[in-house]
Amino acid sequence: MEGAIHPAHASAFRDCLSLAWRNPFVLRLAFSAGIGGLLFGYDTGVISGALLYIRDDFKSVDKKTVLQESIVSMAVAGAIIGAAIGGWLNDRYGRRTAILIADFLFFIGAVVMASAPNPALLIVGRVFVGLGVGMASMTSPLYISEASPAKVRGALVSTNGFLITGGQFLSYLINLAFTEAPGTWRWMLGVAGIPALLQFILMWLLPESPRWLYRKGREEEANTILEKIYPAEDVGAEIQALKESVETEIQERSSSEKVSIIKLLQTKTVRRGLMAGVGLQVFQQFVGINTVMYYSPTIVQLAGYASNRTALLLSLVTAGLNAFGSIVSIYFIDRTGRKKLLVVSLCGVIASLVVLSVVFHETTTHSPAVSYSETAKFSAYTCPDYSSAGASAPWDCMKCLKASSPDCGFCASPTNKLFPGACLISNDTVKDICHDAHRLWYTKGCPSKYGWLALIGLALYIIFFSPGMGTVPWIVNSEIYPLRFRGVCGGIAATANWISNLIVAQSFLSLTQAIGTSWTFLIFGVVSVVALIFVLIFVPETKGLPIEEIEKMLDRRALQFKFWRKKKKTGPSSQKAQNA
Repeated sequence: MEGAIHPAHASAFRDCLSLAWRNPFVLRLAFSAGIGGLLFGYDTGVISGALLYIRDDFKSVDKKTVLQESIVSMAVAGAIIGAAIGGWLNDRYGRRTAILIADFLFFIGAVVMASAPNPALLIVGRVFVGLGVGMASMTSPLYISEASPAKVRGALVSTNGFLITGGQFLSYLINLAFTEAPGTWRWMLGVAGIPALLQFILMWLLPESPRWLYRKGREEEANTILEKIYPAEDVGAEIQALKESVETEIQERSSSEKVSIIKLLQTKTVRRGLMAGVGLQVFQQFVGINTVMYYSPTIVQLAGYASNRTALLLSLVTAGLNAFGSIVSIYFIDRTGRKKLLVVSLCGVIASLVVLSVVFHETTTHSPAVSYSETAKFSAYTCPDYSSAGASAPWDCMKCLKASSPDCGFCASPTNKLFPGACLISNDTVKDICHDAHRLWYTKGCPSKYGWLALIGLALYIIFFSPGMGTVPWIVNSEIYPLRFRGVCGGIAATANWISNLIVAQSFLSLTQAIGTSWTFLIFGVVSVVALIFVLIFVPETKGLPIEEIEKMLDRRALQFKFWRKKKKTGPSSQKAQNA
């Protein structure tokens, strides 16, 4: 927290485990607040599986890509509002109160979604859930950061990232558990209310952030909490440092105008911090992560796997790798630094997106042919567009799936799914007839011998994304802003994240229909290259620095291209060089 510079430790991960043994109160604070990350992750993951069954229950959703995107993205729209309000709530009423309100909204949303009789009410529930997720997304890491000793701050804030990915993994397990239950998707979405209720109870029993209490003049309460966080020999210095920091903030606020966007942009340290923090949040979304998390089972089906259950099971692997990457991040975040993790992460993401683009190009250009003889076996259900085309041009599976008057599907050969199959009208009756003939039924993607390569590409994407771009943007945003602007700046950055998320979630399926899955992933790859250049130029290294030193570093910072060089750890002059 505030105070003298803490020495850099070989592994904040070991320090974190040691701290958990010596002072479980700090870990209790971190994990209780981190359930907000679990809610965030659960909602991200659960909708990807629930959407497969919502399409089956509501035919209007199955036929309209825009309606599918709206069910996914209205939670993101709610999160944008929630994140914006969350910044104000954090500064006015405190971090703990903001988390309690977020839990209440999430619980109401879960109940509404589980009981929705139509897509419209389902979307209303998604908006309520989004409001809660938006508030929690920027409040949980902020609360953890302000209640953590500096030397393990990165590792503890990473627990929020771990719980996000843990929530995603849990959501896929829940999805699989309810695939055979009556009301499948209603259970999937309704279960989300349980962790919200659990966090509400836990946070009700925990104190407010000590920094916020000092800002509001409640020093005795703040001192009591700090005495629980720090060893007796350190607590005096920490209390004094926090007191001095808040007094400086009060003096500046009393001699300056009300905080505004203009005021923020005129303050050099805040402007540079916002450039780095907001930029990271925007690029986190625009490199395509939530297309993978929101639509992972759909992407698996596009790669040639027809069954809903198979798509969910294979998507579980990506969710598990995402959770594993967050554990890796906890180990490396305070060992190698934020910037190095970002650079390595983006390089891997770029390579993975190139692989996905190539694989989906091969999948769509080498799909199985449509056979007249195979289709004739289901003559009563032949796709009208195929019948009218006659023998004028050969048809393949992809052309069959693009037929739209009415929609058509591909019934694969019973001998081998890669052999020529039948192009038939797409409805539940024809789907059952195809299955009864021991054939696979495809409506989203075509059978392909390259499907397994798409799964490897998705796995590599997650492995590289999760430890770096998955967690570091949240950590940087929790520590890069001056205390007096942290709530507002955190809200701006979280709002930017959700707006970017909304753009990607609302456009992904439409993009894949308009230009193809291959070109869509290639666009994400180009954006990732731009993100890498941005990180190299604009994002400073904040590893091991107390928040006051980060502010000084931003004030004097030069462009840091040679981020890989180890910084000297001794002497005041070395610290000056590090901050330059």
